[in-house]
Amino acid sequence: MGRLDEIDMKILGALHRDASISIPKLSKDLGLNLSVTYSRIKRLIRRGIIQRYTLEINEAKLGLPAGVVVGLNLDPKQREQAIGELMKLQQARELTEVTGRFDAFLALRGRTIEELHKTIADVIGRIPGVTHSETFVEVSEREPELSYNLTPAPEIKA
Repeated sequence: MGRLDEIDMKILGALHRDASISIPKLSKDLGLNLSVTYSRIKRLIRRGIIQRYTLEINEAKLGLPAGVVVGLNLDPKQREQAIGELMKLQQARELTEVTGRFDAFLALRGRTIEELHKTIADVIGRIPGVTHSETFVEVSEREPELSYNLTPAPEIKA
């Protein structure tokens, strides 16, 4: 199916920054022909590299300024059931299974830290299969500006 090139990477970077950009504006910004840009995007979609277009909501402006990440330990025998229950929580935003001290991290949003604490203590703590939790309160959030390129990551020498 062909390899990705620098043009594909530039398109991906621009769409990551603003998925709502029009194809004519994207073409102009990248100095590409409109039909080339359109066909490249369609090919990236067909190959599954672009999975979906989405939007980012400022949940603080919706009255949900509080955020926490909960480190969870799960009983392996009840893992799937526990994850299923966690994903049903109205406050749940993302669950990532990890290696290390915790089995998963669960991001939650709510009106107040107290509300989220109550959810963690009264709901999450009682879900069968959740054996331990530790809560980390969000104090600030930053996102790097991503760019995609074809060069391999530099090798780190010890």
